[in-house]
Amino acid sequence: MTDKLVEWIRKNRINILVLAIGLVIFGCCAYWANSGKPEKDPSGNPAVYENATVLEILNDSTAQDDASDGGWRGEQMLTAEVKTGQFKGTTMLAYNYVGPLYGVPVKAGDSVTLIISTYADGTHNATVYEYNHSAILPILLALFVIAIIAVGGKSGIKSLIGLSFMALTLITILLPGLLKGAPTILMTFLMCVFSAMFTYTVMSGVNRKTICAFLGTVAGMLVALVFAEIAQSLLRINGLRITDAEALLQLRQTGMPIGLKGLLSAGIVISSLGAVMDVTMGLASAISELHEANNELTFKQLFTSGMNIGKDMVGTMTSTLILALLGGELVLMLYLYSLDLGKYQLLSSAYVSVETVSALSCSIGVILSIPITNFVSARMFSQSKR
Repeated sequence: MTDKLVEWIRKNRINILVLAIGLVIFGCCAYWANSGKPEKDPSGNPAVYENATVLEILNDSTAQDDASDGGWRGEQMLTAEVKTGQFKGTTMLAYNYVGPLYGVPVKAGDSVTLIISTYADGTHNATVYEYNHSAILPILLALFVIAIIAVGGKSGIKSLIGLSFMALTLITILLPGLLKGAPTILMTFLMCVFSAMFTYTVMSGVNRKTICAFLGTVAGMLVALVFAEIAQSLLRINGLRITDAEALLQLRQTGMPIGLKGLLSAGIVISSLGAVMDVTMGLASAISELHEANNELTFKQLFTSGMNIGKDMVGTMTSTLILALLGGELVLMLYLYSLDLGKYQLLSSAYVSVETVSALSCSIGVILSIPITNFVSARMFSQSKR
């Protein structure tokens, strides 16, 4: 067993070294991003969010509203037993205010999240914040993990590791780093490059195929970023025109040094990462297989074959990317359509410009990553002989 482990380490020493360096960099960046945060004073927070179980519904005036497409309106008075936090085991009277856009009617036995407010005289007031989703979300996540492992096997496990690392990078480094005032575009781009490097190493190790895919990924994201910056300059828009930027603007006005103008480009880089990685790895793998089948193929032959493969990717990946972005804004599109806007008013809308720039920039990044990856792969593999 020991001999096998030593042999495995010997064969994978470069991969282990790269991953170790990546984890060290991750740890250092996470420490920097999260250092200097003021500690929260629990005693200074008059309201806490805790999970509770509904014991009894004392009064219920909720009813479905046909004008709200069957959404519920009204309120409930209930008793609930707190299950977490400092009030654990306490039975409280709580109110559940329900509207079409917030809250749902509950019944005895349901798990809910309460907002418990404490007043100066020591009394408490409890309100139902929302139905407790934390009990169901892990089940859905588990089904997702099972499906990936069942279909992908070891490759599925590796992809989950890469995906988890990307999520951790976003949560523990990028977000707190941006709140500390790090350059928005540069920080996002570097974190995406770092995540791609780590993910490729986990999935396929350090080899010619992953190097080609990695270089193509970096180039594709860079193309998407440059196109986005040029388009924003021509249209005179930036991250401040994003729908949800108002809340962040208020934070900046209170002294938090968030870079808002680069948020649109930063979001485009993140959105393009997954699609570009998919295309570049697929193309690099295809050229690698062609080389393995016939290592006498010249650069021109490999490049031509790779472009033929890449052309088939363009249509499907571009459609997938644009439809995914448009699907995320279905509510906005439906609202704009309902206004029956004139073509000039619609085309001049900041909402339309922002979404158009996002969709086109990501697609351009994916499209141009194909010839770049193809060129790098064909050049690298054509110079290698068995």
